[in-house]
Amino acid sequence: MGAWKSVARRGAGGYPADIMKKRKAIVVRNTRETQIRVELDVDGSGRSAIETGLPFFNHMLELLAKHSLMDLTIRAKGDLAVDYHHTVEDVGLALGDALNQALGDRKGIERYGFSLMPMDETLSRVALDLGGRPFLVFDMATKKKKILDFELSLLGEFLRAFVTQSRMNLHIRQFYGRDAHHAYESVFKGLARALKAACRRDPRVKGVPSSKGVL
Repeated sequence: MGAWKSVARRGAGGYPADIMKKRKAIVVRNTRETQIRVELDVDGSGRSAIETGLPFFNHMLELLAKHSLMDLTIRAKGDLAVDYHHTVEDVGLALGDALNQALGDRKGIERYGFSLMPMDETLSRVALDLGGRPFLVFDMATKKKKILDFELSLLGEFLRAFVTQSRMNLHIRQFYGRDAHHAYESVFKGLARALKAACRRDPRVKGVPSSKGVL
């Protein structure tokens, strides 16, 4: 799994003080294969600065930040001459860890998020639960395997790593779609919108959103 160095940043906010903390995190992940730094602000405005060395992957991560209104900075250097897999998966691990840290004890959040996202001829459904039980269901309609030299199956590896470290249950079902770019853009925009809803604070939620009292 490699070496981890993580710093969660939180501070005082508006209402109530124990819930309205700044939901920010910095995660640094260094291995023999990759060097990654992620900075995440859940309550941002959708700004992003993404450098992974993989243009299509950068684009998907920019969409994730823009439509979730999270501020996201990712600097990743990996052994791209060997394979793209290490970089894509490790970014997922680091980003998932950042989200998990930023959300903290998850008090006051909506917890669940849902999106039905069209993109031209494509339609995707995304449903997620930030309840602490990692699981991924990922069903794409498009059968195209690459965009330029980027293997699209790697985005499934990114999502698997992301849900594991963020402790998220994520279900993605694409009903139909032909163009691969549209297909994955629909998924990442849908994921962003579902995350935005699930991370939203509700002042009526007392403590964690679970009948068990813990997540």
